This record gives sequence, C-alpha cells and structure tokens, in this order.
Amino acid sequence: MLDSLSRACSECSIHGGCCFEARPPLSQKRIDILLGNGVVPEEIEFAGYSRLKLKPDGFCVMFEDGKCRIHGIKPETCVAGPFTFDVKRKILQIYLKRESICPMVAILKQNRGLFDQLFDLATEKIVDLVRALPAAELEEICKIDEPETDLVAEILLKDV
Repeated sequence: MLDSLSRACSECSIHGGCCFEARPPLSQKRIDILLGNGVVPEEIEFAGYSRLKLKPDGFCVMFEDGKCRIHGIKPETCVAGPFTFDVKRKILQIYLKRESICPMVAILKQNRGLFDQLFDLATEKIVDLVRALPAAELEEICKIDEPETDLVAEILLKDV
C-alpha cells in the first residue's frame, strides 16, 4: 500500500513541494546514519536544532533530480510525510497537513487502510525522534508554526 504513496510523491503536482524549505530535525542517531552513508558534515547545520541544510534555491540539500538522494535513510519527519507534530506537556500531538500543502492527503482520505498504515509508521518515527532529541532542541522545533494542518491524534508520552 505504501508503494502507492511513493508513487504519489513522485507524481506530485507540487514536485518536491515537501522538500522545499524543509528543515527536518535530526537526532544524533540519524546524523550518525547519514554520515555513515555518504552525507558530508557540511550538509548538516545547527540553528536551534540539528537539521539538514537548504540549498540556495530553497530545497533540501538532499533533493536532487526531483527526488531525495537519501530516500532509504531519510529523517523521521520525512518518512512521516504529511503528518507532523507538536509536543505540549508530555502530550504528542499528531497533525495532518491539508491537501493544499500535500496532494497525498487526498489519497489518504480516500483510503482508510492506507491512512492507518502511514499514520502508524509516522507516529512510530515521530515518537522515536521526540525521545531521541535533547529537550532544548525539541523545544525549538515545537516553536515552528505549521499552518494548514489539522489535529488527528494526541498521545501521552510518559518518558519525555
């Protein structure tokens, strides 16, 4: 099922839209994975939190020839796709971007099984990220406003 979402990404009318001005947060574990797979330190920056840099055209440094060059090891929030998050007092809030931001959302809304499958994967990846980030970096990330999203779930995080 997730193959149809990958296809949706490659056929996106906003080609590379989610990679434009994307600053996916990176845990130290993800940084180690990236560096161990050919990403150079100069492609990572720290500006309140560790993240991938942007190219001068505004696209993520990993966006090349219309696709992600690190697709198999991409950051957790990239795997989460149209799902994003916030954390408020140990409550993980999962949001879904609106169709105006991500055309994939229309596919998810038409197929509950696909929605559930990606939601579960996104939640797993986001929880892993939130648990791995230093508190100060997580606080910086949660300051980022993400308009055009709708709250779809709240999860109690006992160990954050």
